[in-house]
Amino acid sequence: MSNERIADAPIDSQFLDRWSPRAFDTSFTLTEVGLAPLFEAARWAPSAFNWQPWRFAFALRQEPGWADFVDLLMPFNAMWAKNASALIFVTSETQIKKPMDEELSPSHSHAFDTGAACALLALQARREGLYTHTLNGIHMDRVKTRLGVPATQRVEAAIAVGKLGDRASLPERLQARETPSSRKPVAEFAARARLQD
Repeated sequence: MSNERIADAPIDSQFLDRWSPRAFDTSFTLTEVGLAPLFEAARWAPSAFNWQPWRFAFALRQEPGWADFVDLLMPFNAMWAKNASALIFVTSETQIKKPMDEELSPSHSHAFDTGAACALLALQARREGLYTHTLNGIHMDRVKTRLGVPATQRVEAAIAVGKLGDRASLPERLQARETPSSRKPVAEFAARARLQD
């Protein structure tokens, strides 16, 4: 797959190399050992007070329970994500115990911190020759019930993981979109001393 992304400032190539395909190679089998480096990378993400609010529940395509995980996705996403090698559901702890407090209190940054962990997971996946695709088209209530998500956690997203597959395996309407996407210029989201509209 050609990746013609060009950065406007000098950055490490890993950031351009990471993108979110929908075509996954069904001949590739991922194991729990193969997933371990991704979770280890997520482990080292920064978080408020080092609380590490992220939680991951995963299933592997070759193991029992795969169909149950795929069933937690909206039909459009299930159509292609069923070919991934692993599915990870991500939640975050909405309560935090700060060092100076004795009781839990609402966390302002649980989703922010969990997003950081997911970003590191995605970058480590590329180091392992894998691709990830994060998706929000999931049955939130069904995820809570079937995965036993505690009331103190918020369901954030799902992540499909696997080797890059042939775009021809996708429905025709998705094949043209199966390429690394561009990004807004930095000037649209970063400005000195003020926030953008």
